[in-house]
Amino acid sequence: MAFFKKRKLSDGKWHAVAVNLDKPATIDDVADELAARSTVSRADTYAVLVELGDVLGQLMASGRSVKLKGVGTFYLTCQTQGTGTDTPEELTPEMITDVKVRFIPEYSRGQRKQITGRTMLDKWLEWIEVK
Repeated sequence: MAFFKKRKLSDGKWHAVAVNLDKPATIDDVADELAARSTVSRADTYAVLVELGDVLGQLMASGRSVKLKGVGTFYLTCQTQGTGTDTPEELTPEMITDVKVRFIPEYSRGQRKQITGRTMLDKWLEWIEVK
């Protein structure tokens, strides 16, 4: 189940806004769930999850995106200060002012190129309004 509230946004119209009703799931929660669904122990799963962020960061820092089957693709983007430079020679790494990790969830396409499935979205997802 997923939950939403009705909110009037800046456009003056009412929209559905997704809300979380409980505290965020922790690495412990994820490790427990993965261990329950596999033959891997909770301790082994936890150890892998603890290292995952560093490994993804290292791979992306080496100039690669990271595609995890069943999850999606992680990649870096960056921004430079001001409005850019007039020539490529003027642009230096020191001018990079912001770095972000971006994520594209994995999806599949049908014969007509339409998206037919997306991971991390339960196919039986049901929305419930909360007040």
